[in-house]
Amino acid sequence: MDAYSGQISRLIAELSKLPGIGAKSAQRLAFHIINMPEDQVESLAETIVTARKKTHYCKSCFNLTDADLCPICADSGRDHNTIMVVETPRDLAAYEKTQKYTGVYHVLHGAISPMLGIGPSDIRLKELMVRLQEDVSELIIATNSTLEGETTAMYISKLVKPTGIKVTRIASGVPVGGDLEYIDEVTLLRALDGRVEL
Repeated sequence: MDAYSGQISRLIAELSKLPGIGAKSAQRLAFHIINMPEDQVESLAETIVTARKKTHYCKSCFNLTDADLCPICADSGRDHNTIMVVETPRDLAAYEKTQKYTGVYHVLHGAISPMLGIGPSDIRLKELMVRLQEDVSELIIATNSTLEGETTAMYISKLVKPTGIKVTRIASGVPVGGDLEYIDEVTLLRALDGRVEL
């Protein structure tokens, strides 16, 4: 038997469908929303609906935006000759938080995974190759250090190297604060290969 009325149970059920929100978090959010002033609830609901309707992909890099170009692509102060390839808009946001990268991005919206039936035509590779026909001096591959990310990085590298564009891969290795005894062999090997002089 449900402890709550149908509407509250439905709200909890809908909130628990969100990523990273379990039953207890959904319940806490539901009660918070119910106790909010009505105008704030209406504003939240309207913002969610409007964002969903008006958000689409940037026509250049495929980041999420509500304009033709995302703020990064529209920024003339960015280095448009350097493109960093990432798997998701969340990866792009992580790099933007560093406030150190001044180039632009290309969001693939996935990675090549033969096991899952995701091939090169299922991600935004064709669009990347079109962008590379412009004046691009360096392509930084920043896919994840997973089997799929590595496969995607190698595939892109093989496609792009014949064009003469400089292709680089982000370094990966031991995380700050990580204990070596708990790090897997592949990560340790990448850290060793990517060592720099002090």
